[in-house]
Amino acid sequence: MTVTASDSPVVDPPDDPTGIDELFDELAHASDTVGRQRCRRRIITACVPIADRIARRFAGRGEPSDDLLQVARLGLIQAVDRYEPGRGPFLSFAVPTIRGELRRHFRDKTWTVRVPRRLQETQLRARDAVASLSQRLNRSPTVVELAEELHTDPDEVVAAQGATWAYQPVSLDGAARPDGPDTVGSLHGAEDPEFERVENLMVIHDAVAELDPRRRAVVGMIYFGGLTQREVAEQFNVSQVQISRLLRDALSRIREQLGAPLSGAL
Repeated sequence: MTVTASDSPVVDPPDDPTGIDELFDELAHASDTVGRQRCRRRIITACVPIADRIARRFAGRGEPSDDLLQVARLGLIQAVDRYEPGRGPFLSFAVPTIRGELRRHFRDKTWTVRVPRRLQETQLRARDAVASLSQRLNRSPTVVELAEELHTDPDEVVAAQGATWAYQPVSLDGAARPDGPDTVGSLHGAEDPEFERVENLMVIHDAVAELDPRRRAVVGMIYFGGLTQREVAEQFNVSQVQISRLLRDALSRIREQLGAPLSGAL
């Protein structure tokens, strides 16, 4: 299935997220199938730019940009169909749902390290729980809240989150920048801070896999999941300063694993 904005009728999208929630009210009160389908398409059309922006944050990791856009848009459609009005704003449910679909896409391609089946199953359950809790709480859940929802230990959740980032190494044929013509391989060795970042991405995956689950989760959430330090701190229910310290320590350990200083940022 190919999902494009042109599949929907040409309409003016809402000016803000509040407009999207109003469209869901209209959808709930539509009196016939045609009306419901028309309203559903308007919602999807209005939110496609949001899905595309999320997809672009996952670019440059060996997957074609078009594939990531399709995965994100399918995640958007799932969010539209599963959303329950009255349990929080739509975007608080849609954003983690779309992110979850993109992460599952990477995970399903391959794992670079052997991940215990128990952690894989926990990660799968956590993906759905994050979407549900985000809508219920109107924010991202903390690790403790997620563990309570899954009836498991917080350390198990942290370990599963760390395992989430055991993805395939960056491909030399992958795009170096979203919507850019250059591949990672074509930029290898070039003298530019952004090129150095690409070079680092090609070699750090195995080093990240050697980190303990908590540090691996922090690195993965920030550099591969597109979260900010503040968002990660909220999930772990700790201060941003603590996350910053964990991140610095993790990067130091990665440098030791690589045997040389990292040039530029990850």
